[in-house]
Amino acid sequence: MLRVTLRNLFARKVRLILSAFAIVLGIAFLAGSLVFTDTIGKSFDDIASGGVPDATIRLSGLDQGGIDQVINVDSRRISASVVPELAALPGVSRADGSVDGQGLFVIKKNGKLLGGTGAPTLAFNYTDAPNARGEQAVTIDEGAAPTGNEVALDRRSADLAGYKIGDTVKMITSGSEPKLEATLVGYAGFAGGGLAGATLVFFDTPTAQRLFLDGDNAFTSIGFEAEKGVSENELAATLKPHLPESAVVLTGKQLSDEFKSIIDTVLGFLNTFLLIFAGIALVVGTFLIINTFSILVAQRSRELALLRALGASRHQVTRSVLLEAAVVGLIGSTLGLVLGYGLAAALRALFANFGLDLSGSELVFKPRTIIVAYAVGVLVTMFAAYVPARRAAKIAPVAAMRDEVALPESSLRRRVFIGILLVIAGATLMTTGLIGEGSSGATQVGIGIFAILMAIALMSPLLGIPILVGMGAAYRMLFGTVGQLATQNSLRNPRRTAATASALMIGLALVTTMSVLGSSINKSIDVSVTKQFTSDYIISNAIGQAFSPTIAEDVRNVDGVQTVAPTQSTSLEVNGDQVNATAGDSSELTSIFDIPFVQGGAPGEGEIALREERGESLKLKVGDSVQLGFASGKIAAKVSGFYSQTYVVNGAIIPFSTVEAGHVVRADSSIAVDAAPGTDSGALGKALESATKDFPTVTVQNQEDFADAQRSQVDQLLYLIYALLGLAIVIAALGIVNTLALSVIERTREVGLLRAVGLSRGQLRRMVRLEAIAIAVLGAILGISAGLLFGVVLQRAFGDQGITELSIPWARLAVFVVIAGLVGVLAAVMPARRAAKLDVLRAITTG
Repeated sequence: MLRVTLRNLFARKVRLILSAFAIVLGIAFLAGSLVFTDTIGKSFDDIASGGVPDATIRLSGLDQGGIDQVINVDSRRISASVVPELAALPGVSRADGSVDGQGLFVIKKNGKLLGGTGAPTLAFNYTDAPNARGEQAVTIDEGAAPTGNEVALDRRSADLAGYKIGDTVKMITSGSEPKLEATLVGYAGFAGGGLAGATLVFFDTPTAQRLFLDGDNAFTSIGFEAEKGVSENELAATLKPHLPESAVVLTGKQLSDEFKSIIDTVLGFLNTFLLIFAGIALVVGTFLIINTFSILVAQRSRELALLRALGASRHQVTRSVLLEAAVVGLIGSTLGLVLGYGLAAALRALFANFGLDLSGSELVFKPRTIIVAYAVGVLVTMFAAYVPARRAAKIAPVAAMRDEVALPESSLRRRVFIGILLVIAGATLMTTGLIGEGSSGATQVGIGIFAILMAIALMSPLLGIPILVGMGAAYRMLFGTVGQLATQNSLRNPRRTAATASALMIGLALVTTMSVLGSSINKSIDVSVTKQFTSDYIISNAIGQAFSPTIAEDVRNVDGVQTVAPTQSTSLEVNGDQVNATAGDSSELTSIFDIPFVQGGAPGEGEIALREERGESLKLKVGDSVQLGFASGKIAAKVSGFYSQTYVVNGAIIPFSTVEAGHVVRADSSIAVDAAPGTDSGALGKALESATKDFPTVTVQNQEDFADAQRSQVDQLLYLIYALLGLAIVIAALGIVNTLALSVIERTREVGLLRAVGLSRGQLRRMVRLEAIAIAVLGAILGISAGLLFGVVLQRAFGDQGITELSIPWARLAVFVVIAGLVGVLAAVMPARRAAKLDVLRAITTG
């Protein structure tokens, strides 16, 4: 049996290689995702271990690891006077104060911004303090350490910006000194090696304190080196009784673990995003493998029956087919691992364009990646081949004596029954998932969509018949007898046709869902901006970073400006619930924007206004007292009102005074500008651009520009998803190629007879092409119909979260159908050529 199995593998190697290609693509995505995220993780781990001291004292409340620390910059400080006192404690070898600056960007020599997306710009005061390994944490690779009005940059950033030692470096900050120039005196780096694309900027301590701490003789944290023989835990225990007010102590390991936890959270999202598409590719590939093995087993039915007649048991026949599948899985997984490594390298190059440069880090190829790749590849292939293998084992030995051997088929009634159950289960999961919150709700929605897609795939032999009959009528009108033959061939085995179309159906269903959602989001943006964007101009940061409040003061002095309303995006907790808030001056905000209050009004001092649904979830009413949580502690406030969904402000509104009371550094996120009566709008726009020309992070937008920018973000995400789902379309096209090629082999005698009675080679090629188009269009119609359903349901479910308008991109969906037809035409090229080249006499005599 083993020799027979191996012989069959080599005899049908081309068809099995096409099946393996589906596994290759899926495993490549899986392995590439794991290798890439492992590489990122190791790179950041090296950075953390190279820059962390034995122990660190910092302000309390900064260990939440949430969005609060991403958006908010804490304004609290630790007095420099405590550094010598703590350095004199027993077990402490040395203590060094650190100033961690945020909101600084380097301007390239050509006047453009360096970075801004991807890895951040990190600004510090330079010291020669050691890390936990005893190495100097920050090294000067060339030149000198900065003093006075001098700066040191990492070499990569200096090269990208076009600066050399001795040049004057231009920078901007979000603080009270928005524009800055300093002389580049050295190239610096971390002892941990690579920087993952981050930009390092070092000043001397007085300069850093002037820029980031308003000149206070203070620090944001203090690092400690332990004396020889003193452990990190012992050092932390010594420091704990002497901590300054509102400060905590962490060991080097605790700080590294915290940093790693934050990075792992980010990588978890990225890994999940990539692995979803790997899973889609494998699911689509499963349909291809099931179809391929089903056809191959059907073609070998007499051979398998003969083996049974010669004494092979059912288990031996089953194992023979599964062994073929295992070999296909092994080959596909091996090639997928190789391609996955290349994909990880491509992802590394792609992300470098977005600021996450890992070119200095070797790709990490863990044993876990190899084990997972082989396990998934082989198991998926064997799972897909299991049903055909069981069918093969049911062939009776006596069947070898017949001319035609029919394989047992599963009941269509059973398929419909299981399909209905899956639809019910999928609809239930989608409903509960949409009602739920967080990742668990999203997971339920995803599983529900998958269940319904599987239901459609199961019932597709029944659902596809009306579509194929309708296409047959069109074929007969347009192509006559050739069209009739193509229709009969596609209807001859509706299960095979539907199974092949199902692979394409899944990909197009997901593409359609995202298209409907994306179009609905864009329409919602247009409607909301038209209704709510009542200012003449918005000044904002193109890269989502805050900028200096002094820019708003400059804008107030521009001729033709009547009202200016700066706002700051911040994050806080309301009775323990995380909320993104907009801070601003209520009188200025309401004079420019029509905020849709449904109860109460804008907040005054010590008050907060909330979005209506957030107030409902917290069970609040106007006048209730709440606790606002910041890293520095809690602040009491009263609810002033509730407003409905709007793009103008975030989920809450607070006055600037609350930001300052929460010890959050003031920095603007946007500035709304209204023109004085009679002012020319175009001239004002040019004047505003002139006033902000020294700040490349800042953009000036009118209503149309703002809407375009919002839509552009949605479209970019859609194009990325289209590209990734294109993988499923490629696999589906391979499925059509495989099915048609095997079908031509199966119908060799029939093809010969058709040629013998007068069918030309051109007509034969057209017949095969029409079959392929029928399969592809069937998949497109089923997929687009399912995608429309999912898209509409999701839009309705997210209506209270900003997707208020339903928009179905009919033109784009029509393009998808045309593309599906073209996929069918291309997939038919090789099978049609092979059919046309068959020798007529030899084909007729085929047994």
